[in-house]
Amino acid sequence: MNSLSYITVDVFTSTRFEGNPLAVMADARGLSDATMQEIAAEFGYSEVTFVLPPEKPENTARVRIFTPTMEVPFAGHPNVGTAYVLGQQNEIFGRAIGDTLRFEEKAGLVEVALQRSEDRVTSATIRAPQSLEIGETIPEAVIAGCVSIDPAAIRKSTHAPVFASVGLNFAVAELESLEALAAASPSLNGFQAAAKTATCNHDFSLFLYVRPAATPWNIRARMFAPLDNVIEDPATGSASAALSAYLVSLLPETDVSQHVTIEQGVEMGRRSIIELDVVKKVGIVTDVRISGSCVPIMKGEIILKD
Repeated sequence: MNSLSYITVDVFTSTRFEGNPLAVMADARGLSDATMQEIAAEFGYSEVTFVLPPEKPENTARVRIFTPTMEVPFAGHPNVGTAYVLGQQNEIFGRAIGDTLRFEEKAGLVEVALQRSEDRVTSATIRAPQSLEIGETIPEAVIAGCVSIDPAAIRKSTHAPVFASVGLNFAVAELESLEALAAASPSLNGFQAAAKTATCNHDFSLFLYVRPAATPWNIRARMFAPLDNVIEDPATGSASAALSAYLVSLLPETDVSQHVTIEQGVEMGRRSIIELDVVKKVGIVTDVRISGSCVPIMKGEIILKD
């Protein structure tokens, strides 16, 4: 293999040059792990995906997800964007592409439903691969130190800062106001200190959010992961899913079907809209689905050999 084709899409948006950019290698056969990591670092996006033949024939593909510094077991916008890219093709690895895809990933099997308009894929909905897991609580001083804010700006009436995951672990914390959210500025020293005391399945990443009193299920958020060379992420589907599942789990009702809209990336000039649907039955969150639109941006080839 002398070259490798790729396509980039902006995810969780219908507007070019907004949302979260993703590079997809739709046929990554023959690449080593090291080469995948080098390519991800070269793009510098929050994630890059590499598509391989599935290990089980009933599935669509095996999808590997790399940040600039490491491979991760699951992420939201890479799955939505990868499904969108593959959905534009007639087939993958000799099999026809339908409206339902099944991706093998390190976190488990990810199911994807494609939405089409006039026979063109416009968006995708993915199902989180793991059940909600809540980890240890995090001192307000640690959160404040990560993003250079006053600890008093952290709201604890609904929950204390905590780790949450539906496949990928994030620290999540609610802030008192949009002004506090806008003022957040990541401190590398703060994140390094936080990572030394935390247990997580990737580098310490922090998801901050604000819930308006009048519309509590329309949430504004920001996500910072400087230890992963992602100073700020424009859209984080996996963190949005974990947060939404956690908030629904805290509701007193035992049976809930809740739609959540999370707006992210505004402060970066890359506004993203992440739509989520959470189901709780008999007091347990049983299903989390993440939906978003995509826009194609670039395509080309990576030169692998001189």
